[in-house]
Amino acid sequence: MKKEFIKPFFLQKGDNIAIVSLSSGLLGEEIFKWELDLLILQIKKLGFNPIFMPNSLKGIKFLDEHPECRASDLKEAFTNKNIKGIFCAIGGFDTIRLTKFLFEDNHFVNIVKENPKIFLGFSDSTINHFMFNKIGLITFYGINVLSGIVEFNKKILSYNKRSLRLFLNNKKQNFIIKSSKYWFEEYSDYSINSLGKKRVKHKEKYGYEILNNSNNLKIIEGQILGGCIDSMYEIFENPLYRQINEIYNIFPNAKEWEDKIILLETSEQKPNPELFNKMLLKLKENNVFIKPKCIIVGKPQNEVYYHEYKNILTNFFKDIPVLYNFNIGHAHPKSILPFNSKIKINFKSKKVILFRKECLNLNNLK
Repeated sequence: MKKEFIKPFFLQKGDNIAIVSLSSGLLGEEIFKWELDLLILQIKKLGFNPIFMPNSLKGIKFLDEHPECRASDLKEAFTNKNIKGIFCAIGGFDTIRLTKFLFEDNHFVNIVKENPKIFLGFSDSTINHFMFNKIGLITFYGINVLSGIVEFNKKILSYNKRSLRLFLNNKKQNFIIKSSKYWFEEYSDYSINSLGKKRVKHKEKYGYEILNNSNNLKIIEGQILGGCIDSMYEIFENPLYRQINEIYNIFPNAKEWEDKIILLETSEQKPNPELFNKMLLKLKENNVFIKPKCIIVGKPQNEVYYHEYKNILTNFFKDIPVLYNFNIGHAHPKSILPFNSKIKINFKSKKVILFRKECLNLNNLK
């Protein structure tokens, strides 16, 4: 029997957005106070009110030592009916350590189902998305607050700003994503000396590239699932993460990957080609690629290993179509994709189409 996923409500200008630190506590460090100020400014410019969860600003050491406090913040964000959306501050490592404190609490699972809200994050938040996949909530991948909304020159990238409009109700029910005409480098300096600086900008040379479409498919439709390949790989390579997954079965099973459009994107660690291929093999070993409809692969950050990855993908997937160089995750700018919701890929026009009514509850019942 096909699993039905719960759709969160759309957002409206003036809504309260919970800011959660579910991985790194970087947002609470004094040296990043200037980025916190930018965060508040830029969330408000989008028309929302940022609400910082009780532990979200307690810093790296405290949150590393207290995963239960990170979990408590997520519970509070879903419980508080004045909060309409939940945005991750940043990724990092080990959000999987929250699993025990969430899934051994039946109240948490119930409150997510009773108060479904937009959950947005990427990178290590991939694991949080898998948690919600287990519960049955549609979630949104591709942007977090410190990488996608906060910009050091105080102006959110226009492509990212448009991506976030997915969450607002609109008469146009289809949300069309095209390749950005430009890409931007990651910042090299995160100190306050960068305040006011723009990202280095490049003209996009490749756009969406279609690999392995030997059957000349024009359109593919299906539900999407996936995330950061580094985070997915770590579930099986890190002994603690592997043990947690064996207990709670967070990683989707073979059936859940079947007939999916699968998203993969690499982290800021920029895995070398040998490691990238090893990661793909590990996912194959764990039943991710048994019967996919298509693979979407994000643009590598700063285009590092762009051609090497392309060659590996072409040889690895062979007869499985791949849409390569998609703007999402660790590269700039960023799109947003709704996990466990239907999307359409038009290979001829090189467009990805989202359906608001498929991923959002558009009834204004909040």
